[in-house]
Amino acid sequence: METLVSASDVLFVLLGAIMVLAMHSGFAFLEVGTVRRKNQVNALVKIITDFAMSTIAYFFIGYSLAYGTSFFESAQALTLKNGYELVKFFFLLTFAAAIPAIISGGIAERARFYPQLVATFILVALVYPLFEGIAWNGNFGIQNWIKGTFGAEFHDFAGSVVVHAMGGWLALGAVILLGHRYGRYGKGGEIYAHPPSSIPFLSLGAWVLTVGWFGFNVMSAQNIQGISGLVAVNSLMAMAGGILAALVAGRNDPGFVHNGPLAGLVAVCAGSDIMHPLGALVTGAIAGGLFVITFTLAQNKWKIDDVLGVWPLHGLCGAWGGIAAGIFGSTALGGLGGVTLMGQLAGTAIGVGFALVSGFIIYGLLRATIGIRLTQEEEYQGADLSIHKIASESLAD
Repeated sequence: METLVSASDVLFVLLGAIMVLAMHSGFAFLEVGTVRRKNQVNALVKIITDFAMSTIAYFFIGYSLAYGTSFFESAQALTLKNGYELVKFFFLLTFAAAIPAIISGGIAERARFYPQLVATFILVALVYPLFEGIAWNGNFGIQNWIKGTFGAEFHDFAGSVVVHAMGGWLALGAVILLGHRYGRYGKGGEIYAHPPSSIPFLSLGAWVLTVGWFGFNVMSAQNIQGISGLVAVNSLMAMAGGILAALVAGRNDPGFVHNGPLAGLVAVCAGSDIMHPLGALVTGAIAGGLFVITFTLAQNKWKIDDVLGVWPLHGLCGAWGGIAAGIFGSTALGGLGGVTLMGQLAGTAIGVGFALVSGFIIYGLLRATIGIRLTQEEEYQGADLSIHKIASESLAD
């Protein structure tokens, strides 16, 4: 019976890892559909190579830093409990690799390729695992401090803050240090739009991410005994709320509509295991509206050239999700309890602050040493030809 249970857990987590791995193709196609055609190849190459670099960084350093477990032992030792620790690593790697995938969308069309690979290694080996270990493994006693001070530990079931807010706030530093794309803003305050190159590709990316998210959230239980239909339905309700809010706030804009489910799903990750479905619906709806409003402000008023809007989508909606878990997870609003609003605010603030400072430090050092931006001529030509020497479409097309 023990062997059957461990084998079932391995299969359960493995299926989750495969679903979240598939989400990375969603990241790729969401970026392909949003950037201009001269940068589509670069978007595809970045996501797959970032995943490979993340695998190396997390295998050799990151996973051990977060959980104190390394893989420098015999294969026989690694196959204990049907190799559960190995598939757990695979599953959590797909979360870690989401950090550079998120950042990729913000810095698209003007970032140099190899400096970003260096940043990916540093982020996945060192930066992300530090906060991951704090939130999910109790490292450094910070969770004990939050519990002792506010009555409950910081709760983030599937990574609203640990993954999404971290990725979004790290990206903000990179986006600001890179500066806006040439021709995006005029000297007199003019705003020149760069519309999406392919709504079908953008839509495909959003759909792949949305479907994979049910593995992202439900399989975060990490064992088959912990599986809960509540997580699945809460994810569904937040997705629906995000879509409808983005539809209304975005005035039928297809780009906003297809980012709506992602905003809702980002926000519900933290409390998806403790909220009532109605609370999840409200959480998702607020996230959908929040994304549209802050994306518009960032692009048009604050002139932050975040190409895919990853700071509003992941950074702000992720932070909202951390806070929302403390609101709608409470028993007073139909949740299962075990959380406090102040505890959620504290944990979210720590994650956001750590990510923001880390982003400016890492990308600031890279900018000062090896440079992080394409030249004006390379950017004008497009990253596809400048970096990869091939366009997404032949001249005959």
